[in-house]
Amino acid sequence: MKILRSSLSSILVLFCLSGVPLPGAAPAPEPVTPGASPEARALLATLQSLTGHSTLTGQHNYPNTKNTNSVFAAEYTGKTPAIFSSDWGHAKAGNSDSYLARPDIVQEAIRQHKLGALITLCWHAVPPTTDEPGTFQQLPGGDPKRLTSVQGKLLDEQFKDVLTPGTALHTKWCEQVDAIAVFLKQLEAAHVPVLWRPYHEMNGDWFWWGGRTGEYGTASLYRQLFDRLVNHHQLKNLIWVWSVDRPSKPAMQYAGYFPGLEFIDILALDVYHNDFLQSYYDGLVALAGDKPVTLAEVGNPPSREILRQQPKWIYYVTWAGMVRNATRRQYSELMQDPRILGLDDAAYAAAMAGYREACGLPPLKASAPDFSGIWVLDEEQSKFDRMGAAVAPARLEVTRHENELSIRSTRILEYAKDETTEEKFNLDGIEVKSEFMNAPRVTTARLDPATDTLVIESVTPFLRGPAGAKFTRQDTWAIRGRTLTIQRQTSSPSGVQNTTLVYQK
Repeated sequence: MKILRSSLSSILVLFCLSGVPLPGAAPAPEPVTPGASPEARALLATLQSLTGHSTLTGQHNYPNTKNTNSVFAAEYTGKTPAIFSSDWGHAKAGNSDSYLARPDIVQEAIRQHKLGALITLCWHAVPPTTDEPGTFQQLPGGDPKRLTSVQGKLLDEQFKDVLTPGTALHTKWCEQVDAIAVFLKQLEAAHVPVLWRPYHEMNGDWFWWGGRTGEYGTASLYRQLFDRLVNHHQLKNLIWVWSVDRPSKPAMQYAGYFPGLEFIDILALDVYHNDFLQSYYDGLVALAGDKPVTLAEVGNPPSREILRQQPKWIYYVTWAGMVRNATRRQYSELMQDPRILGLDDAAYAAAMAGYREACGLPPLKASAPDFSGIWVLDEEQSKFDRMGAAVAPARLEVTRHENELSIRSTRILEYAKDETTEEKFNLDGIEVKSEFMNAPRVTTARLDPATDTLVIESVTPFLRGPAGAKFTRQDTWAIRGRTLTIQRQTSSPSGVQNTTLVYQK
């Protein structure tokens, strides 16, 4: 029965990662865009298949910086973000939020799409009472009847005019939306589906589009944008992400800003200050029905404990400049969770297989684990045998040149200077002969592409004692983020010992 259960578990995992619905499972929801592109349909189905068992990593990049933030996040967290996020911008030339960067954003989004990232875009739009470029915050001394910043409030009659065809402000709004549609169409022509997140944090009152309920409210503006892009411009590559902030005040409850599920593909929440209240999650899941939910913006990623309590988040996107809100150690703990997937993970490549095929792109190849670097023993996380930390290297310096791996180990000696040894292995399993405690030792090293692990095995015969007696050691190395775990099993006439050595980069 144990073997049967294991096999069944493997089949379930394979179904989930391939995006194929399980027998009897509810079908993936249809995109709300009539006649959605094959790429958009495949993307939504793939994200739906992740619900409840995987969460993708994501990173926002300022419009005028291409992928700078994603590169930093990859180095700092140990995983390349699977979600590439950016913004259409609003600011003047040279500003990180410059609207003039839009052609570059299109090209970077296409490049990221081909590399394997999923693309999400938002838009800090200036109000129709001004022209681009605009400022983010209101400047002192401005005309209260002519808002020129992304943040701020339109007069009630102005907001009503934006929603009323034939008015000057409605016409201006259409022109601004049409300017963005040009770039969305370029992405559509490149077969790039977009997780489109307009008018984000709409239940807050800090942006000109937000904080309004009723007939002439924010939900009506969202529906008007949907009509303009889907029906007027006939865009088929958009996955519509309805995005709210935490309903921390009565005026911010979801219901007042909800446009209806017929206009929403994914429901999203923005969370800052680690404010992952269970009630926020429960309320969004209840509203979503069978549609996916996600964390569109975070200042800190959700912890493993939060993900256990809130398992349906399909991805999170850390806002630009906020990666270091969490420490390297916190990321190390999070990235060890097998549900957290980055672009380089084999499980992510498997999950994206059907989607990549729909996009006419080749399958992703998971990057071979890179064990090179300096690793320091984490005694608190490690599990030692009866000898404690005495026999474990306190520091590993690992370098790789083509198929050769060099491991320089430093062990702390309490009675003398630290002991440093260096070993070199060929990763094809060629035997390496050396000595261990004055006895001949044979060691082999192999990379296992199926499990992304490095297995190092050594055998040392005893020169004295019972005939055929030997000492064997098997080390299985695995990396999750910036954490290296070595599962060590040793065997000798005195018995078998198992230890877990954890190293931090």
